[in-house]
Amino acid sequence: MSFCLGMKVAGGLIGIADSRVTSGTEHSTARKVSIHQNGRHSMFVMTSGLRSVRDKALTYFEEVIQESDREFDKLYKAVNAFAEQIRRAAKEDKHALEESGLPFNLHALVGGQLENDAEHKLYLLYPQANWVEIGAGTPYYIIGETGYGKPLLDRALRYETPMELALKIGYLAFDATRTSATDVDFPLDIVVYRRDTFALVEHCYEREALISTSDWWQEQLRLLVDQAPAKWIDEVFSRTPGRSARPGTYPPAP
Repeated sequence: MSFCLGMKVAGGLIGIADSRVTSGTEHSTARKVSIHQNGRHSMFVMTSGLRSVRDKALTYFEEVIQESDREFDKLYKAVNAFAEQIRRAAKEDKHALEESGLPFNLHALVGGQLENDAEHKLYLLYPQANWVEIGAGTPYYIIGETGYGKPLLDRALRYETPMELALKIGYLAFDATRTSATDVDFPLDIVVYRRDTFALVEHCYEREALISTSDWWQEQLRLLVDQAPAKWIDEVFSRTPGRSARPGTYPPAP
């Protein structure tokens, strides 16, 4: 499983991807984000799914970019080109994979801004190679291990959120996933794109560089749980055993 998070806020785009690859009981490290930067063409691709499918589709896509990059003046056109390579890989490998009991599984997040895009864009591609655009209403999407980081993102992230705060929220969503899912872990790749700059900035972090933030967050959660107002809890533990707050729930005491 993977954790790849794409966020679109007013100020730009943020991509966060873990690097753990799990095969049975074995773990290895491999990048799940690729950067494509050429003049005013700035784009990143994050993927989750079968590594062999990902590698083939991306290899085909990189070849297309080398040959036809100038034809892509808007990001959706590049997304369509990547979708074609996913279909090509499916045509070549889907049947053989299914015969081996493996689904053809590749989700992707593509973000960036090309020269004729009015603003930065973020797209989600499904294994069937169809896509949707991520917008201001729900300004993020996770592919891979989705459940653990989603509650924090839903509560804290808004389209108007400053990029610095969005990155902090995104990291904490990754940390929640890393804590609960054994197949998500460091190293962590982070891509930042500020709107209209046509320049991607990329960083890679090991556990030691970021764990102090995780430890601080864990301690704050413990303190907040302890301080949360909950008078009803006193009522739960003060009630006489055998009696209920709702008449008729239990037999009356003799």
